[in-house]
Amino acid sequence: MTLAVLAGLVFGAMWALATFVEPQPQETRTPLAPSKLTGKAP
Repeated sequence: MTLAVLAGLVFGAMWALATFVEPQPQETRTPLAPSKLTGKAP
């Protein structure tokens, strides 16, 4: 019984986050190793 209540609370919290929180678009940045910039293997 306790496990079912806990699972319901977790499910409800996840549903609330997915419904009410709007994601902010951001630019994706990926750092590059210097060897990839020059094309030489280390």
